[in-house]
Formats: sequence, structure tokens, C-alpha cells
Amino acid sequence: MTERAPLSRKLSAIAESATLKVDAKAKSLQAAGRPVISYAAGEPDFATPQFIVDAAAEALHDPANFRYTPAAGLPVLREAIVAKTLRDSGLEISPAQVIVTNGGKQAVYQAFQTVVNPGDEVLLPAPYWTTYPEAIALADGVPVEVFAGADQGYKVTVEQLEAARTDKTTVLVFVSPSNPTGAVYTPEETAAIGEWALEHGIWVITDEIYQNLVYEGVRAVSIVEAVPELAGQTLLVNGVAKTYAMTGWRVGWMVGPADAIKLAGNLQSHLSSNVNNIAQRAALAALTGPQDEVEQMRQAFDRRRRLIVEELSKIDGVTVPNPLGAFYVYPDVTGLLGRTWAGVTPTTSLELADFILERAEVAVVPGEAFGPSGYLRLSYALGDEQLLEGIQRLQSLFA
Repeated sequence: MTERAPLSRKLSAIAESATLKVDAKAKSLQAAGRPVISYAAGEPDFATPQFIVDAAAEALHDPANFRYTPAAGLPVLREAIVAKTLRDSGLEISPAQVIVTNGGKQAVYQAFQTVVNPGDEVLLPAPYWTTYPEAIALADGVPVEVFAGADQGYKVTVEQLEAARTDKTTVLVFVSPSNPTGAVYTPEETAAIGEWALEHGIWVITDEIYQNLVYEGVRAVSIVEAVPELAGQTLLVNGVAKTYAMTGWRVGWMVGPADAIKLAGNLQSHLSSNVNNIAQRAALAALTGPQDEVEQMRQAFDRRRRLIVEELSKIDGVTVPNPLGAFYVYPDVTGLLGRTWAGVTPTTSLELADFILERAEVAVVPGEAFGPSGYLRLSYALGDEQLLEGIQRLQSLFA
């Protein structure tokens, strides 16, 4: 008998999402009765605002929502995304430049598929969201990490990008506010990077999913607002998941030049067709409805942000840059490595995260998921009491 043909080599090389893996392990331990506190998932703990849920319930009574609709999204939702993009990203577009996707993750995947050719090098500032290098590889591109540590506030410079650029460089990933670090580039830093990309004809994929979650009076200026001429070589990805506590609704979008969006639309027409119409109607309500609850959630995140930074900073060996966006803190924990704690001497942040889960029953994501070792990502999108208790467990563990 002939041996079965092999599985896909490309997919076999793709790793499982590290953040989802840690979160799943934490939930499994919780289900087994262990009092695990998880800082792993990038998911608001709030319920989706009721007016959004009501819009979805109303949509269930319209039979038109039970049918196929345009693969690129409901026209009325694309119009709302046009308005949001102008309001928050300073970019004037038409509905033809918008595709509604199954969450921001599909938008990220399609963006790389649209502008990356085999062998192209994609500059990937690190620390980075764990999905980016895998999505680049799926597009047959080559991720080139450009690392900025805590001493730089986790923000890369034009000089670093230029040093990494080769004749194969065609794309730059730009994320502000950042997952995993919460870093927000200043308008001047954003403009400098945008002008550099424009000068060298490099595509920019900018993930703006956290653009409305900023603190201390900071505004996340879009790279296409800082450098309007860059719009012809920029793809913006976004969605309702984080701002509106709608992670499970799976509605995102991508925006860009008409020719690029046409290619992405052709891909989506074969890949998934239209996004669930009920969820699209809910997203429409989110973008066009009252924003009071969004602001209340942002204020709660801000309160938790200040608390977690203050409390983590009390641990000797932990350095905590102040995050100005998203809902993550990304401490440098190299000061804890190589030291013995309860008979264990962790030498990497992966070993440290395992030690913390086992001894303190606290789940964190190690820096290896986002780039170099020596860091931990903690999401503060969880209840205030759990947030404080988990950090107090860490303080006791490393006392």
C-alpha cells in the first residue's frame, strides 16, 4: 500500500496562537477547580453594550439577514466604517475601499496576502502580536524582526528600520497602540516612520484595533493622518472587538487603496464570503450609536492600568514602562531571571511564566510569544478584584 501523501508543509510550520494557548490552559485549570487568575487573553471583561445586543435581536426579525449579502460587507456598515475612518484616522475614503471581515484577524491575514509576494521581506517591529509572523509566513513572506526594548518604550526608530531594510523589503507593520506593550507612538514619531516608508515605496499595514483605547490625554495618530500621501500604499485593519467588548461577534474590516481592496475582495469571495449579517448589524449599531458606555469602559481600563503599573513596580527585579494605550502591560522581568525562587531558577520568561502558573496560580504570557525572552504580557482587561489579587500573589511569590 502506498503511504499517505503528507500534510501541508506550510501549515505544519505554523504555530498555535500562544495567547490563546495560555488562556485555554488557564480556563482548563479553572474548570478543574483551581483558583487561577488569568491575565492571558486580550478580551474585555465587560458585556457588549445592551443597545448593540438589541440591534442584533431586531435584525433577527428581518429575513433579508438570512440570505447572502455582498462579500465585502453590508453597504450601510461600509458607509459607517467610512465615517469612522475619517473621524478617527483622518482618512477620507469611499465604501469601495472597505471590506468587512470575520474579525480583525481575518483582515490581518488578507492584508498580508494582498501585498506580500514570495520572498518579500516584511519589517516587523518587536515585541509584536503573536499572529503577525505566522500571517506573513502564510503569504510566503519573510518576517524581519526589529526589536525595541523597554529602554525605548518598545518603539522602533527610523534608524533601526533603515538598518533592517534591504532590496527585498516591501512591507512594514506599524501598530499604535501596541499589542502586546501598550506603547503609543507620538505624532512626530509616526510622521517620521511614515515619511521613511513613503520615500522607499514600502507598503504599510497598520493595525488600529486599539486606537480608541488611549490614556493620559494621548491620541493615537494614524500614520495616514500623519503622512496623507502614504494612503496609496497603506492598508488599515480595525474592528469592533476591543472598543465595544465584542470579541465574540467577529466583525473587523480592512481599508486601503481601491486596487488592493479589489484583490482582497476577490480573496474573501472565495475564502469566507460575507460576514454574519446579524453581527454586521450589531457592528453598525456600535459605530453609529451612543458612545457613553465605550467611554465608561475606557475609564475603567485606565483605572486598572494605573493600578497594575503601580503594584507590579513594587516587585524588585521588574521594570514596568507606562503603557498609554490598549489594555496590556509588558514588564521587563530580566531582573527575576537567574535567581532562585522556592527552589526553582527560571532562566527564560517562558520558564518564569510556567513557574508563576504552578506556584501562584496566575496565568501570564511569556515574551517568547511576542519576540525576545525576558518579558511578560499581562492584560488588565479583567475585574478589579481579580486584577489586584493576582498581582498580590506575584508580590508574595517574589518577596
